Amino acid sequence: MNDHFYHTISGVQGGQRVESRVLEERLQMAVTQGHRRLLVKAYGQHGIGGRLWKAREEPVLVKIEGPPGQRTGSLGFPNTRIKIMGPASDDTGWLNAGAEIIVHGHAGNGTANGMSQGKIFVDGSIGARGMTMTKHNPRFDPPELWILGGAGDYFAEFMAGGIAVICGHESQDPENVLGHRPFVGMVGGKVFFRGPHAGYSRTDARLEPLGEEDWQWLSAHLEGFLDQIGRPELIQQLAEYSQWQLIVARSPLERRGKGLRDMTAFRAQVWDRELGQGGLVGDLTQLARSPIPLITTGDLRRYVPVWENRKYLAPCEATCPTGIPVRQRWQLIRDGRLDEAIDLAMAYTPFPATVCGYLCPHPCMASCTRQDQLMAPVDVSQLGQASLEARLPEVPPESGRRVAVIGGGPGGLSVAWQLRRLGHGVTVYDTAKALGGKLQSVIPGSRLPRDVIETELQRIREVIPQVHLQQPLTREEMERLLADFDAVVVAVGASKPRILPVPGKERLVPALDFLARAKVGEIQPGERVVIIGAGNVGCDVATEAHRLGARDITLIDIQKPASFGVERDAAEAVGARFRWPCFTKAVTAEGVELSDGEVLPADTVVISIGDEPQVDFLPASVTLEKGLVRVNEFFQSTDPKIFAVGDAVKQGLLTDAIGAGRTAAEVMDKIFKGEQPADDARPMLDRKRVSLEYFDPRIEQFADTAQCSSQCASCGTCRDCGVCVAVCPQQAIERVEVADDTGYAYEVKGERCIGCGFCGAACPCGIWSLTANAPLEA
Repeated sequence: MNDHFYHTISGVQGGQRVESRVLEERLQMAVTQGHRRLLVKAYGQHGIGGRLWKAREEPVLVKIEGPPGQRTGSLGFPNTRIKIMGPASDDTGWLNAGAEIIVHGHAGNGTANGMSQGKIFVDGSIGARGMTMTKHNPRFDPPELWILGGAGDYFAEFMAGGIAVICGHESQDPENVLGHRPFVGMVGGKVFFRGPHAGYSRTDARLEPLGEEDWQWLSAHLEGFLDQIGRPELIQQLAEYSQWQLIVARSPLERRGKGLRDMTAFRAQVWDRELGQGGLVGDLTQLARSPIPLITTGDLRRYVPVWENRKYLAPCEATCPTGIPVRQRWQLIRDGRLDEAIDLAMAYTPFPATVCGYLCPHPCMASCTRQDQLMAPVDVSQLGQASLEARLPEVPPESGRRVAVIGGGPGGLSVAWQLRRLGHGVTVYDTAKALGGKLQSVIPGSRLPRDVIETELQRIREVIPQVHLQQPLTREEMERLLADFDAVVVAVGASKPRILPVPGKERLVPALDFLARAKVGEIQPGERVVIIGAGNVGCDVATEAHRLGARDITLIDIQKPASFGVERDAAEAVGARFRWPCFTKAVTAEGVELSDGEVLPADTVVISIGDEPQVDFLPASVTLEKGLVRVNEFFQSTDPKIFAVGDAVKQGLLTDAIGAGRTAAEVMDKIFKGEQPADDARPMLDRKRVSLEYFDPRIEQFADTAQCSSQCASCGTCRDCGVCVAVCPQQAIERVEVADDTGYAYEVKGERCIGCGFCGAACPCGIWSLTANAPLEA
């Protein structure tokens, strides 16, 4: 571009060199005034082009003619582009935080030193200690350094992230494009290079075969680099796969071969060897090379580390209403036992695919500790959908005990499923034409594929063959069931709609009725639909109404809508509007009249403010509260032979009903065996104990169940990683063989332990706790 279009800032004024500080102030002022193309005629000034805050709002181009000083582009911001029309001095791009820097010539020492974001393109070679101490925040693209020639000595020293590309074209040393002693202390990142080298720190880095994905990235970006430096003619010469090699950092485990270097070995092999006896204070004292003896061990320790493996539930499992051991399933997959992980769910629910894969709002994912560090929770829905292939559990012979289950929905089938697994006879009664309750009758096909629910219902029929459908129940029939069976479970759900006592209420269509008729194509809602009640059921009505042709859909509520998750997302995706607070005064032929006189026009008005159970068949021995069955913590009603679960007790999630069914079945099993029911649930692990530094925060969407399992922190259960052994400065922790299902444990040697707490702070799974030592007896 012609210099006429640039705002010019000169580094010389009145024959005198302008101070770096003054030049920077002039740059900042020009950008603040709206200039976005600046020509700097440099005369050795430092830090040109850095810290241009206004660049965050729109791109800024800084063109530098003449000799720039050190740290050009230092602390550069994203949207800043710096073109140096000649060689660059030392520390170009120092602590670069996003700027793009092009050097049309060689660059000095420290190029890209400490860079965390941005790109630097060099049309030549660089000096010593380039790409040192770089970093990479996984939430952003990695920093990049592209060098047409070669690197100077100590390249990538303590490199901790980012990508460097060394093309080796007309390098300052054609026999060694990497310089002397490269990659010392390298712990992260990768370096592509082309040409010969004279060795590198094999302790810290290793050659890795150039895979297809790496080559695609390199070849895709190589042409762009050459265009930036004005050398596009070199693409044919440089784009030869066989000429390129790749260096990556070794992992901590690779550095020792068997495990991490412990603190004792580090002190002996690195600290003392480099600093001499006495370490940092060797000029003052020649104390023995051992920990200071005033740090106490044994009974004198102030704190004692305790290995609390499996003492606490992982947050995912603790918050799952069904009680599925989510963490254990991921562990099985890590161990290569995918089939067992899939089959395990069948011990907790007859609907592992329908609910866990499609319908559940996943409180387990909402409680995943990864979210504490703004990482995506492990995707349980993938494992849920895979559970469609789960194998039927072995069913034992019947014990002679028989239970009647009234209701063939999720709660009732859960009770029946668990009781049959425990060896008891079960008969299911339902008034509907088919099993499945709301899963079968009202859940839209857009949320639950037909083949999924049919497959799981068929699996249930094989385990529970005794099913009586279209069976209305009277109080007399209930008395007969109580006489014929050892227990009766009420799982009738909530099917009686709540109706507003307003004029025109007869015009209202109950939400469940609307969904059931919509599923079989027996209702046409028209163009305009108003839904009174903006919960998740109301959202399902909105999406079905849209599928059937409605285009003007409004959900109203007297308070902030309680809807959330996929149901809310789906309603908003079809253009449904949410309004609150809105109070219904009447329902007319025109629509819904609000208390303020406004009329919301509607062809169909749906009421979705909740439903009540039909329980008029229950005997007087069962106490009701506000139309719901009162139960204890074991879902046993005031009549000891009658249990109740699901919406008959309290409206909640499908998983609440399924979990209640499992609990009730286990309690009945204990009663049949003459045992006392007890609540023996483990407490949830304090999520602050989990360390997530070992996991990849860049993952936003998991590829498969294997990747999911690898990123599970295994909260509360040891992964046998040995980190605690490696970080212990006293070698006080050892792994021992034990005779249990794990086969191992970690023990602390009190005579060595100083109670420092390193083990607890480093443990990925939160297994170690630091407890106060018991005081010595006098």
